Amino acid sequence: MREQYRTHDGGLLESDLAPHPMEQFTRWFKQAAAPGSALPEPNAMVVSTADAEGRPSSRTVLLKSYDDEGFVFYTNYGSRKAQDLGANPHIALLFPWHPASRQVLVTGTAARTSRQETEEYFHSRPYGSQLGAWASAQSSVLASRTELDTAYEELARRHPPGSTVPVPPHWGGFRITPRTVEFWQGRENRLHDRLRYVRADPGWRVERLSP
Repeated sequence: MREQYRTHDGGLLESDLAPHPMEQFTRWFKQAAAPGSALPEPNAMVVSTADAEGRPSSRTVLLKSYDDEGFVFYTNYGSRKAQDLGANPHIALLFPWHPASRQVLVTGTAARTSRQETEEYFHSRPYGSQLGAWASAQSSVLASRTELDTAYEELARRHPPGSTVPVPPHWGGFRITPRTVEFWQGRENRLHDRLRYVRADPGWRVERLSP
């Protein structure tokens, strides 16, 4: 199976880039999230971590916010990815925007968000998602699906719709401070454009990578 990547705007040139990688990310993200875009979940990203012994793992999570400082997602702090990050803060993100023949690849380090930021986001979540954060001991072994459903039903009785669901102490966010941000634009004959921002002191430098 092979897809011939095609672009209609001349590809990606150094002169096209914003001065800051997060500004460039905003440009591409807005295009990916625009009405009529072929991307159903443009904020879906693959998060890759490694444990203290260097064993890698990956999973797809949703980007919940970003700014000039970096990218934020939320998770159970008992999950595998959170345990990995507790031992080894180095992380990689991948936004696989295949219908647009684009990818964004990020490397950097992760740190927990403040409790205030976590609480503000948690209370913005749908009611069911709030209960789910309590019901699921993420990455732990379940005896059966019934165990999970029973836990959720008990929480729903304890915190009925309309009540305030407290923020789990074991749940919160991570902010990824980028060290590199690569913008990948597919081109014909596998001659893709790869422009990578690398953190310098001060600011950023841009380098072109061979495809």
